[in-house]
Amino acid sequence: MSDIWWSLPLTVAVFFAARRLAAKVKISLLNPLLISMAVIIPLLLLLNLPYARYFQGSAMLNQLLQPAVVALALPLYEQIHQIRARWKSIIGVCFIGSLTAMVSGTAIALWMGATPQIAATILPKSVTTPIAMAVSATLGGVPAISAICVLIAGVLGAVFGHMLLNLLKIRARAARGLAIGNASHALGTARCAEIDLQEGAWSSLALVLCGIITSLLAPFVFPLLLQLWG
Repeated sequence: MSDIWWSLPLTVAVFFAARRLAAKVKISLLNPLLISMAVIIPLLLLLNLPYARYFQGSAMLNQLLQPAVVALALPLYEQIHQIRARWKSIIGVCFIGSLTAMVSGTAIALWMGATPQIAATILPKSVTTPIAMAVSATLGGVPAISAICVLIAGVLGAVFGHMLLNLLKIRARAARGLAIGNASHALGTARCAEIDLQEGAWSSLALVLCGIITSLLAPFVFPLLLQLWG
């Protein structure tokens, strides 16, 4: 489709411009992803261009997501000696964090009157998108809406996560990285990597472990929550 050839260069140009602005102004709310969304979405609405067609033109960026996640293994490897020394604590933190994320989101949804389908959709909000969509589909949720929930959780964590950690005076890089990766998956991890490579390594570790733990626990946690709530 020749009419959408510009979607890829537009996306790249807007993102790098937003990143340059964020680096210059240094305000957490000016997250590059958030700015890019604020620019591109109104533009698509103005041009009356369906998202599916826009996505086709920039599909190459989506194909680079998996190699980008794999690239996070490099800073993780550089911290392997610390991981070996603290592996029990790391697994414990990720287990508790994953369980809390699943239970809190689902319980709040049910408390507000959501149907089991919507509750299942919200449950995997704190893991990366492919895992969240697969878990949601397994539980009877709506994978497309789960992807939106993941995006919202990621943006909130990337924008406000470090502000909250600073407010709580949490300075340890391992603690900060694990917390952000646990709650805000890839978007939070990218923000950690921008601030400090060690934080990014710990966050990427949490991203992977929490995805695995959520995938294993969700089929047992969700029916239990429905039973307790009913």
